[in-house]
Amino acid sequence: MVRRHVRGLSVVRRYKLEVVSKPHQSRSLKFVIAGAVILGTVAWLAISGARDSSAKSYYVTISELQGMGSAAYTRHLRVAGNVQPGSITRVGTTATFTLLEQGKVLHVNYQGTEPPPDTFKDDAQALAIGTYGRDGTFHATQLQAKCASKYAPAKPGDKPTGNTAPLKTTASL
Repeated sequence: MVRRHVRGLSVVRRYKLEVVSKPHQSRSLKFVIAGAVILGTVAWLAISGARDSSAKSYYVTISELQGMGSAAYTRHLRVAGNVQPGSITRVGTTATFTLLEQGKVLHVNYQGTEPPPDTFKDDAQALAIGTYGRDGTFHATQLQAKCASKYAPAKPGDKPTGNTAPLKTTASL
């Protein structure tokens, strides 16, 4: 309230203060909040990605692996090559075999939770994921294999390969 004296009279005027929201201020606030959320998310992704370095694996050739020295023993690696014919030994979910690449040889010991894939055969291209041991053997925990030959229709008169037994249905059991 403000009091004024005008010619002997006291005049009281009341002023109302109205809070007027300016449209550009509310938009700016929304952009600031959205920017903070985005920056927080990006920072969280960067920190969590850097912290979980065990999930990263580096692809190396057999030649590169054998030339890495002591750094090869501490990294999670991926190594590819062709499976040497006659080198596969399977027992349950484990397998030992030899990979060949450009004249270089790498012995692999696979111990996974699942047996090697059906396409894992002699001369197949294989990708082993794991660690390199000081014993010179690559210890794989995952194994991927590509079929050694292209899929093509069987020639007339050829015997089918693989499991050709008829499927049993639950109704016949």
